[in-house]
Amino acid sequence: MLHKLFPFLSWTGRVNKDTLKADSMAGLTGAIIVLPQGIAFAAIAGMPPIYGLYTAMVTPIVAALFGSSWHLISGPTTAISLVIFGTVSKFAEPETHDYIQFVLTLTFLAGIFQFAMGLARLGTLVNFVSHSVVVGFTAGAAILIATSQLGKVFGISTPREGDFVEKWAHLFHGIPETNLYVFGVAMATLLTALLLKKFAPKIPNLLFAMIVGSVLAFFIQGNAHGVALVGKLESGLPPFSMPDFERIEIEEFAPYAFAIALLGLIEAVAIGKSIASKSHQRIDGNQEFIGQGLSNIVGSFFSSYAGSGSFTRSGVNYTAGARTPMAAIFAAVMLMLVLWLIAPLTAYLPIAAMGGIILLVAYNLIDFKSIRQIFKSSRAEAAVFLVTMLSTLFLELEFAIYLGVIISLVFYLQRTSSPHIVTLAPDKDNEHRAFVNIDRKPMPTCPQLKIIRIDGSLFFGAVSKIEDVLGKYYEAGEMNLLIVGNGIGMIDLAGAELLEREANKWQGSGRGFYFCSLRKPVRDYLEKGGFMEHIGRENMFETKLSALKKIYAKLDKEICSTCTARIFNECKND
Repeated sequence: MLHKLFPFLSWTGRVNKDTLKADSMAGLTGAIIVLPQGIAFAAIAGMPPIYGLYTAMVTPIVAALFGSSWHLISGPTTAISLVIFGTVSKFAEPETHDYIQFVLTLTFLAGIFQFAMGLARLGTLVNFVSHSVVVGFTAGAAILIATSQLGKVFGISTPREGDFVEKWAHLFHGIPETNLYVFGVAMATLLTALLLKKFAPKIPNLLFAMIVGSVLAFFIQGNAHGVALVGKLESGLPPFSMPDFERIEIEEFAPYAFAIALLGLIEAVAIGKSIASKSHQRIDGNQEFIGQGLSNIVGSFFSSYAGSGSFTRSGVNYTAGARTPMAAIFAAVMLMLVLWLIAPLTAYLPIAAMGGIILLVAYNLIDFKSIRQIFKSSRAEAAVFLVTMLSTLFLELEFAIYLGVIISLVFYLQRTSSPHIVTLAPDKDNEHRAFVNIDRKPMPTCPQLKIIRIDGSLFFGAVSKIEDVLGKYYEAGEMNLLIVGNGIGMIDLAGAELLEREANKWQGSGRGFYFCSLRKPVRDYLEKGGFMEHIGRENMFETKLSALKKIYAKLDKEICSTCTARIFNECKND
């Protein structure tokens, strides 16, 4: 019970001198990496830059203590930052006091949703969000992020309001007014980050690129040429804050909070499982929900906005040799110490340099490899990807996630509602006469017994398709029907009632309607529901051999005497 209430007790026993050394080095690396990212993500979210760092200080500690992953690092992320901006900018001007209060309240609500889903053991909920939805949403978010920064990169004044097309039209018309000083600083920062990433991957490229952009702006006297600066950050611990429920309608914010909660959980669990596959650790999805929820609830009281797992920082944390979640705690503490030292220097950081960095972050968000695989593998998955991405660009962000999930479920239901039904026959080339699909390997069939296998679930969505197929067999004059049921994974009331109706119809006309090799869950369902009695226990067999032995004895022997197929072993004995 203590381990459930305080999950960190399950790994504190592993902490020793060696793990502390490894975790502290990984934590220092993480603190350096998150410094430019936190500032950039806050800018995307419409928050003052320091709030991105506050989020990187508070949420990793709580998520590490109450989550299940040893290597997951939580904090500000690009996708959630963009959703926050798209949501709260409708209610207040970014970076204002009201805007900050709304964001903190939204963070608190999202944390409550996540925590409640964890307590309700809904950890499998993220499985209903397909990979194509995540890739599509992330790609759309990346394009929106890049669009929001192009004005800062070109030195063009762009309106915050307006849809995707209007913003691009405004950018296009503003290109002649490009400030070359601003553009030069942004491109120098972007190119430095790219070159360091390629030729010196061990160097924190984003941090050094921002330093290069700042130095360049200083030497060209950027202030005198319209190169705006971020300004000095506050140095200190995250101040206490309170969500504001007096000026906010919870009913109005709840859908947005749920979308942020769901997106955060998808990110955290997916990243946690990805790294766990390398570290051979088991991830508890429900515990991760609780950890992420508590990190956002607690964070909302310490000036932190909604965060989640970061793939970049988590991957670096694992690669840097982290052994326990203490690495995340070290990273947060070291970030606090680093902030004390560098806070005054941010006064020289150009907004254009930030824009260049964010453009690179946006580009890295697009998973081109997965996109190619999606379009190669399935038209349905490609449709889900395109709808989600275009919805992200042209509709409300949270609606894009819901729409992607709905379309994914529609395609899933379409597939599961059309179970594959194959005709079987004994393989004459096999000494054990194993059954084979006659569409793949043509074999003679018995004129008195049709043998089929249903591959799929017998649920309400599939009843119509199966009923049509069985009806065709009945109308074609098939004398007896044997259903091999080892491919039926699940059955519900509608499916059981279908089997009962078909059994009554076939048996009422003097024909046989038999089953064999049903899975135990399916047999148990038919037993508990009383369907076994109506179908007839004598018509249900454990194996194909026992079924054929009983059924063969009931076949018309006059027809057997003139049959040339002779496909069963029993045929040879007569």
